[in-house]
Amino acid sequence: RELEVKFNHIIDECKENDVYCPIEQVEGRVKSVSSILEKMQRKHIPMERMEEELEDIAGVRIICQFEEDIETVASLIQKRSDMVIKSEKNYLKHIKQSGYHLIIYYTVDTINGPKRLQAEIQIRTMAMNFWATIEHSLQYKYKGDMPEHVAERLSKAADAINALDHEMSSVRNEIMDA
Repeated sequence: RELEVKFNHIIDECKENDVYCPIEQVEGRVKSVSSILEKMQRKHIPMERMEEELEDIAGVRIICQFEEDIETVASLIQKRSDMVIKSEKNYLKHIKQSGYHLIIYYTVDTINGPKRLQAEIQIRTMAMNFWATIEHSLQYKYKGDMPEHVAERLSKAADAINALDHEMSSVRNEIMDA
């Protein structure tokens, strides 16, 4: 929740200063206990290694309007003093429309003192998020055994999403130039 507040604060600051905000929306979640246990079992992670090896117990998804905003948001995160980047994965050049992923270390103050946690931050455009949300629900429905013809259609849809994001950026640039 603290991470959600921090990123929502960026939106508020931009509005207060009447400047363009690269962040459209922020969503946070904590993985359910059953999902954590399932992942630990699947990846053979012992209970005592859970906090070190599970990078996505907490997650934040940052939604942007335009593809170029993704790099801007990633840069904002890289410059923050309260977050340390453990790893980065830029999926923008891949067929899978899942955007840009960061794993960060973040310290929270608890009743037992400071605790260093890992969190996953996904940065996507609205179009990428639409595709990824549907793709995820279909993967879940097919339990990882998606028929080839459905996978091909999803791949074509990813291409269409990519083209849409590029077209929207082009329209934006034309408006900005005018």
